[in-house]
Amino acid sequence: MASHHDRGPRLALAPASHSHAAPREIDYAAVQRASRELLLALGADVDGEALLETPRRMADAYTELLTPQAFRPTTFPNEDGYDELIVARAIPFHSLCMHHLLPFHGVAHVGYLPGERIIGLSKLGRVVELFARDLQIQERLTTQIARWLQRELEPKGVGVVLEAEHMCMSLRGVQKFGATTVTSALHGCVRDDARTRQEFLALTTRTSHDQ
Repeated sequence: MASHHDRGPRLALAPASHSHAAPREIDYAAVQRASRELLLALGADVDGEALLETPRRMADAYTELLTPQAFRPTTFPNEDGYDELIVARAIPFHSLCMHHLLPFHGVAHVGYLPGERIIGLSKLGRVVELFARDLQIQERLTTQIARWLQRELEPKGVGVVLEAEHMCMSLRGVQKFGATTVTSALHGCVRDDARTRQEFLALTTRTSHDQ
């Protein structure tokens, strides 16, 4: 039986909400109508010149924010037997909190200990964006990125750390502007081997302090 590495080129798309669900389909016209109704409910003059195009702009914005870009997860044989960590640090990302539909944004540190395959470095940023363009919570986003890498590469280990500021915490409620939430997902040797785990976390901590 051929492994998943032997399959031809394919496009990666984010699932709607569950790991095996199909990608979301956005009803643009319905979003535009709902945006107008929301503005009306908020007491806004939707027929005034300033807000006349706002429902369309809202539909455009949410469609863009919730539509992941397909990409080909190009991998290559690890011909040189590289057996140290590969880490992409401080990858910028933004997403929408599924509880309040307010943004959260920050940086992702993504690393893996390669096995037989390595992935193009730019694709690590693509994977972050793939799952970030969804109605999310940071914990799930972190684990989705890690599980994708584990599934696609079958590496010896994976580490993902996300640092983000949540507008639902900064602009409302406790209003703690600048507070950062940190989440992590570790697999394989990055989780089980103390030296590898320490090395990965040291790299991500150093990046955070340097910013």
